[in-house]
Amino acid sequence: MNPSGKITPSHLRRQAYLYIRQSTVLQTEQNVESTQRQYHFQEQAVALGWSADRIVVIDADLGQSGAAAAGRDGFVRLVSDVGLGQVGIVLALEVSRLARNCSDWHRLLEICALSDTLIMDEDGLYDPNSFNDRLLLGLRGTMSEAELHFLRCRLEGGKLNKAQRGELRVMLPAGLVYDPGSRVMLDPDRQVQQAIRCVLETFAQTQSAWRTVRQLNQREVKLPVRIRTGPAAGELAWVGANLSRILYIIRNPRYTGAYCYGRTRSNKATQQRLAPEQWKVLIREAHEGYITWEQYQANLKVLAENSRPVHGHEPLYLPREGPALLQGLAVCGRCGRRMSVRYHRRNVTYVCCSVCAQRGGAVCQYIPGAGVDRAIGQLVVAAVTPQALKASLAVFEDLRHRQSEAEALYLCQIERARQDSQLAQRQFLLAHPENRLVVDNLEKRWNEQLAALKGAEESYTTWKQKQTVDLGPQGHGRILELARDFGTIWHHPHTSHRDRKRMLRLLIEDATLLRGTDIRVQIRWRGGATSEIHLPIPLPSPDVRRTPAELLERIARLAESQDDEQIAQILNQDGRLTGTGQAFDWENVGRLRRAKRIPGYFDHLRSAGWMTREEISGRWGFGELTVVRLRRKRLLRAVHCDRKRWLYEPPSEDTLRPLLDRRRKKELVQQSSDTRGAV
Repeated sequence: MNPSGKITPSHLRRQAYLYIRQSTVLQTEQNVESTQRQYHFQEQAVALGWSADRIVVIDADLGQSGAAAAGRDGFVRLVSDVGLGQVGIVLALEVSRLARNCSDWHRLLEICALSDTLIMDEDGLYDPNSFNDRLLLGLRGTMSEAELHFLRCRLEGGKLNKAQRGELRVMLPAGLVYDPGSRVMLDPDRQVQQAIRCVLETFAQTQSAWRTVRQLNQREVKLPVRIRTGPAAGELAWVGANLSRILYIIRNPRYTGAYCYGRTRSNKATQQRLAPEQWKVLIREAHEGYITWEQYQANLKVLAENSRPVHGHEPLYLPREGPALLQGLAVCGRCGRRMSVRYHRRNVTYVCCSVCAQRGGAVCQYIPGAGVDRAIGQLVVAAVTPQALKASLAVFEDLRHRQSEAEALYLCQIERARQDSQLAQRQFLLAHPENRLVVDNLEKRWNEQLAALKGAEESYTTWKQKQTVDLGPQGHGRILELARDFGTIWHHPHTSHRDRKRMLRLLIEDATLLRGTDIRVQIRWRGGATSEIHLPIPLPSPDVRRTPAELLERIARLAESQDDEQIAQILNQDGRLTGTGQAFDWENVGRLRRAKRIPGYFDHLRSAGWMTREEISGRWGFGELTVVRLRRKRLLRAVHCDRKRWLYEPPSEDTLRPLLDRRRKKELVQQSSDTRGAV
């Protein structure tokens, strides 16, 4: 039998390949008749002239879809052998068994044409080198791919129709389960519910996924994860918090009680997450949830704001660690763009440099930020104080609720560990003592559960010891006391810059800054009200550090009658500071006088005629030690200047006459003794 003379001796010298495939394992088990028909199709090769030992059956792809060549080892082997010229004819009950993808199908046709390989199905024999046969095979391949598309559309249509009624069962996240009536409900496990609520409430407090992960790990909170595959599919496992798990919980709309279907759009290369308005099915309040839909939308907005843009020019408004209070809120009063922050060694500056950064232009304006932040802080303290009492009560209740939630989680972990240890104990006691393999394994498991119970109890004890905040009646009174003075909380050293910025963002929308003859700050409060303040332009750094002229004049007056150490004591008693904000001492007073050419007490006394020890000794012929003795006996008036030098008031003749007479008498006695000695 040789239809149309297409089979040549060259074809018969090569092998005949029979390709067998079923799309799923279930079809392989249930559609047995179809599989047998494919195996029996090798009889067509025998009828065409191939011997039974020259027929190769490829059935490695049973249970594999023909939508792609990936994962089909049998098809890959077939294409490889055809390309090597080892195949004379390829047989398949239907061409759709070979491929349901036009790319794979036409690639096989091209290789068969190059190697002069025939193709046969139950409808006929085809030569890929023949135009008519190739055209027909191309149409058959297109129809196979279209058939797969229609099948998929029918299946998706059925699923979508069922999903629109909210009846399509899908895998639920941890924290939600199906009841016997296929209705979604909260997991009856109290620990699971508390863990999910703890994640959502912590994120609502921190407004950051990373900080949520950090706090949960610090508190050693375990999160439930539902296993999807394997022997334990559907069961819960407890794992530590990580970023992907936290983001999955925050972004999952099922925790709002909404039924949703079609949240992603997939193709062969990527998977795209769609916005809620693009979902195929969204039924709000379909079942009980952990948060409301509005809270879910707010969480997504926070995550979007926290994501730093890789491209584009929108600034990041999230409160950061720096001290700039208006970071992300300052608006340029000239061009209307957001102002950025520049941190210097000691100062903060708000700069409008968008045009400079994008087009190479000049900086629009820059404004020193220390005075602006200080004025904004004072304005906020004055505005918040009337509402501080109410806010403090809410904060106290929130802290108490969070502490109770954390304690409940620890107690649930202890209870679960105790139940597991008791179960392991019962299994060990029920085991036959002679079966050592089983007994040893059960004993090991019992010890592990006891160790887990001990670890859970130690974690709870450690957590209790770290709770330094008193949330009892005394703590409530302390919080109310602090609330009456909001300024204490605002200026407290333990209040971080990030917390101040978060408090500020609850009150104001933005602040417009304009620099002219002064700095004008226009504040737009939440709710629409506005306030405007005017601040003087700060002096340059040298002028700020420069000592005021009136203080220099006072130092000059004091220097007429006081030395440097006495001047420093007087200035410190008056609360005066140097230009650098330091207290005065004799050294910096002296440096300041010399720099400003202010005469000191020493200079004034010298101008008044006071003398040094050397001058008195040379004028009256006393020894320097004699001058010191006279000073100590208070026969000479002296002043100790600059901690080093003494100045003496010129003595009168009446003061020195006894000393001079005594010295003359001593000289006469010395002369007479010298004369007698010479005789």
